[in-house]
Amino acid sequence: MTAKSAVAARFDRRERYESLMEIVRDRMTVRAFDPDYAVPREHYELILEAARHAPSGANSQPWHFIAVEEPSVKRKIADYFVGEQRARAKLGMKFPTPNYNGIATAPGVIVIASDFRWVRAFPVLKDDTSDLNRMYKENAERILLQSVAAATMAAHLAATALGYNVWWITAIGQERAQKEMKPLLGIPDELAVLDIFCFGPPAKEPYKRWKKKLEQIMSWERFDPAQFLTEDEIDDWVAEQRHKVMYKDEKNVD
Repeated sequence: MTAKSAVAARFDRRERYESLMEIVRDRMTVRAFDPDYAVPREHYELILEAARHAPSGANSQPWHFIAVEEPSVKRKIADYFVGEQRARAKLGMKFPTPNYNGIATAPGVIVIASDFRWVRAFPVLKDDTSDLNRMYKENAERILLQSVAAATMAAHLAATALGYNVWWITAIGQERAQKEMKPLLGIPDELAVLDIFCFGPPAKEPYKRWKKKLEQIMSWERFDPAQFLTEDEIDDWVAEQRHKVMYKDEKNVD
């Protein structure tokens, strides 16, 4: 084998790719879990070992994971979200909100927090008040959020590899959510809860949700103008399609 062909073989390891894609495709969201299953502590550690290896800006690793096993704490977390769900309904938001009671019976619950002071590790001009520094600071927050999201995704894939279904909960940006969660979990004021990860065996057989086709999300060299949507087209999608694709089996999406 020539050096060139050896390099080509190294970067065309299709069997490894297919093994990964099996896990990626199997990562399916459920919101009702088998309440009688107990997650071994070793599985928490295996999942978070994967999260630990995620990439992060400046290699700052700005995340902290709290594994929650206590049923009463899970119930209190669920109660907050159920209350938020009811508030949305009263406001007439017409958003197809899931049933958050599933948090209380999820065998595995991991709360993911971060300290936004880690933005100091990224390119900023410190005490400068210029528009340029404002831009840098905004980008620094995006870097932090992307870093934590990468770790969360690694955890989801690890849980899927172990055979679990998952639930990524992101509706915690409100100040009230922070005030509810942080004292409950002993999280210092300086940190923020960014998302909650539930996992376990499903209460019933899960289903795959609709995904866009590759040609709808990919362009070569330059953005394909045919993929651009006007505001009216996006509003139409939200009104006519969102409720169909959020929680339905892909086989039932017309």
